[in-house]
Amino acid sequence: MNAARSINIAILAMGGEGGGVLADWLVKVGESSGYLAQTTSVPGVSQRTGATIYYLELFPKSALPGDGRMPVLGLMPMPGDVDLVVASELMEAGRAIQRGLVTPDRTHLVTSTHRVYSMTERTALEDGRVDADAIIGACEAAARKLTGFDMARLAEANRSVISAALFGAIAGSQALPFGREACEAAIRSDGVGVSASLAAFAAAFAAAERPTGTPTAAGKGSDQPAAGGPDAILPTGLDGEARALTAMGIARTAEYQDKAYAREYVERLTPFVALASSMGHAGQQLLSELARQLALGMTYEDTIRVAELKIRRARFDRVRAEVGADPGQVVEIVEFMHPRTEEIADTMPASTGRWILRNRSVKALLNRLTSRGRMVRTTSLRGFLLLYCVASLKPLRRGSLRHAREMHFIGEWLESVRRAAGIDAPLAIAFARLRNLVKGYGDTNKHGHAKYQAICTFMSDRLHHPSAAMQLRGLIAAAGKDEDGAALEAEIDRLKSLDAGSRTVSDTPRSRALQAG
Repeated sequence: MNAARSINIAILAMGGEGGGVLADWLVKVGESSGYLAQTTSVPGVSQRTGATIYYLELFPKSALPGDGRMPVLGLMPMPGDVDLVVASELMEAGRAIQRGLVTPDRTHLVTSTHRVYSMTERTALEDGRVDADAIIGACEAAARKLTGFDMARLAEANRSVISAALFGAIAGSQALPFGREACEAAIRSDGVGVSASLAAFAAAFAAAERPTGTPTAAGKGSDQPAAGGPDAILPTGLDGEARALTAMGIARTAEYQDKAYAREYVERLTPFVALASSMGHAGQQLLSELARQLALGMTYEDTIRVAELKIRRARFDRVRAEVGADPGQVVEIVEFMHPRTEEIADTMPASTGRWILRNRSVKALLNRLTSRGRMVRTTSLRGFLLLYCVASLKPLRRGSLRHAREMHFIGEWLESVRRAAGIDAPLAIAFARLRNLVKGYGDTNKHGHAKYQAICTFMSDRLHHPSAAMQLRGLIAAAGKDEDGAALEAEIDRLKSLDAGSRTVSDTPRSRALQAG
């Protein structure tokens, strides 16, 4: 018995993904194939902040000594002692590597390559997403063998949960010494959702059986808008990424408002094409960033946009697919909405909106009426019509107070980029990226504007500083660290202290003598 050892399996899965079901299936297939099986689980804190770890050890009965002695099986996975690690999501695979559960001499890693973003990634003021390709690279380096593809997509396509797809990937990759028939028999023994589970199992089995090479992160580029259109006339002088992003910007602005709005987008961008022509590669980088940021700035989130997105047929279809509703089932969608007085005024014609914000009595009344949020059932006639009426204001958007403010801000931003381009290309690129601090609505938008203005004020008299571009990039990074701007304020103070220190050094007798010499 000393020569034989168990097969050690660790499963990392979040709540609702069927990790316990997968562990039960593996126990059943192990016991039916002549193995002793033991499983334990340690639950995480919640669905996203901590996955549940299911641990299994399978010991072959054929290796028992025959004198009644039984093996002592472990209760928790130990670093360097796991044969198979199964991760329901790419970040969970990364966490398994951090824990030392995946080793190149022993471990077969089976993981889905889709992402379920953590709370810190979702709430980051900048792009807080972890680089998925870097995680995949770490998986390849850490594991003896890696089997990875988007198993969540296969499970959804077959109206099942990811546990069935993970089981299929385990069987298809031959990670365990069990045949396909034994695995499918374990699924059938449950008697619940058998057909859907078998379909997801089969799809993942086929994908794992015929690997296509290096796994790639799931969903890359899938949320990009379609480019082009009959009136999408691109300015000449755009190459590569700049051309592609401009085409996407044209499509985005046309969908957001209308074709005339898309032409306005092109008109705002065109003067910079000639300006960037003398900058070489840096000029194309500037145009790429301008094309991206201008499209985002012109498609700002207002109450009209939010209402329009919430009542789209595609959204209702997506929600039904996500909850796995049958064709005859009724699905209700309830939204929590809390429009503030400022958002109401922003939706009004510019003159009316300004009057509301100036009039204390009207503003106080609206503040009382909007002090609490309300639940709106968009699948009811009343809730749908409420949002439909707000979305129907789209043709009037250009006359709203919010639109006037956004266009004024975009004009000022583009002028700052133009001035910086006359000094230094990297500085102009940094000013183009600065606009990304202003996003969303409500307090988020307000804080973003405050940070933007603080940076512009600080940089106004140091555009010709030798390190201006580097300092501006540092300020943008600091602004993205928190919402209240404490990190940005600290960075500005640090730069001011450096300025004061350099002035003090330059005023010493030795420095004056050197300057005179």
